[in-house]
Amino acid sequence: MTITSINPATNKTIETYTPMTKDQTISAIGKADEAYQEWKNSSFEERRKAILSFANQLRERKEEFAKLITLDMGKRISESRDEIEFCAEIAEFYANNAEEFLADQPMSDVDADAYIHFEPIGVLMGVMPWNFPFYQVTRFAAPNIMAGNTVMVKHASNVPQCADAIEKLFRECGLPDSVYTNLFIPSEFVEAIVSDSRVQGVSLTGSEKAGAAVAALAGKNLKRSVLELGGNDPFIVLEDADIEKTVELAVKGRMMNAGQSCVASKRFILLESIANEFLERFKEAMGSLEMGDPTDEETTLAPLSTESAAVKLQEQVQSSIDAGATVLLGGDRPDREGAYFNPTILTDVTPDMPTFDQELFGPVATVYVVKDEAEAISLANQSSYGLGGSVYTQDKERGRRVAEQIETGMVFLNQPTNSQAELPFGGIKNSGYGRELSHLGILEFVNKKLVHMGPVEA
Repeated sequence: MTITSINPATNKTIETYTPMTKDQTISAIGKADEAYQEWKNSSFEERRKAILSFANQLRERKEEFAKLITLDMGKRISESRDEIEFCAEIAEFYANNAEEFLADQPMSDVDADAYIHFEPIGVLMGVMPWNFPFYQVTRFAAPNIMAGNTVMVKHASNVPQCADAIEKLFRECGLPDSVYTNLFIPSEFVEAIVSDSRVQGVSLTGSEKAGAAVAALAGKNLKRSVLELGGNDPFIVLEDADIEKTVELAVKGRMMNAGQSCVASKRFILLESIANEFLERFKEAMGSLEMGDPTDEETTLAPLSTESAAVKLQEQVQSSIDAGATVLLGGDRPDREGAYFNPTILTDVTPDMPTFDQELFGPVATVYVVKDEAEAISLANQSSYGLGGSVYTQDKERGRRVAEQIETGMVFLNQPTNSQAELPFGGIKNSGYGRELSHLGILEFVNKKLVHMGPVEA
């Protein structure tokens, strides 16, 4: 097999990479373990210097790296720049705060001289997705490298230029060899890596199927794991929302990265008193998006990541149409080169339809009309997913009350679900477990060791 970068705007091959052999992969684990024996004893200052250099280089070479993202997976160039900037912010956040987050924590209210000591655990495996090819890796690698672990990453096979660039950048920024390792490997090698006794944990962002497989492997081998899987985020619009502003946010929440985000707004739940006005404005806004070359600054709708992704989305949409869903807008692909999909709005989607509880990864919104707040909450929670969600109302306390009843890992008021270096990110139910970003993210793969020095001396 080969690992190939294909420009989804043209479906033309850009670059091909030779995958590692099984022996090379096992050898890489050994090198990562050897690097860990040294890196775990490095100072926070040494780690900070490398990660801050990584952040600085991301900013200085923003255009170079943004172009790689756009060419590998089709993201609009302005969004690619934003992704690189966010990576720099995450790297800076952990570089500047890791020492404080991992400082010894005295135990209070106990009759003993005791404290929690945080220390790294070893080699970690990351299985990363294509939709945010720099961000997903950075939010995994930066905190764990700052904690003293070493990391190995199997990136998605359709973003190899990004994967290669990230490894080279870490080396250029002063990280010792094998503290960060990119693995150009087929998926079937993941089992051997997770099963290896030198690997102490695994983090995966991806599909439910992949997450279940990796979680089973981690459990079988008694390894720690963090999973960030799919989402079917509710976007609840109450009757007192600012409709004009909410529609603007609805388009932003649904169409970021051409709709290819786990935390994209996907299920639009509208109170019936404002449903018609919202839908009229929403349809107009979605229909006005300009499809085009993602490297063109004027483009407002990019292609999907791959031709196969566009084909899968068409099958999902068509299955709902065949089952009785109403197409308010779009519903098909345009007659043009590339992995494009028309902006789509589906209504009359019912629980017995195949896509009711599936993640639609692309520019497709499903809309539901409910009679009151209680029904909106009930419908929002009628999902196997539980990643993010948002509530729209001009009554902040009402928004808080509704948000606290939504069964997800994150809920935002009057803004779509998003991420920020200082805030925890993660879900519940089939959306996975564990948290990334914030102080919680750096604590997932460290040993929280109790050190007991004996009774408190009188």
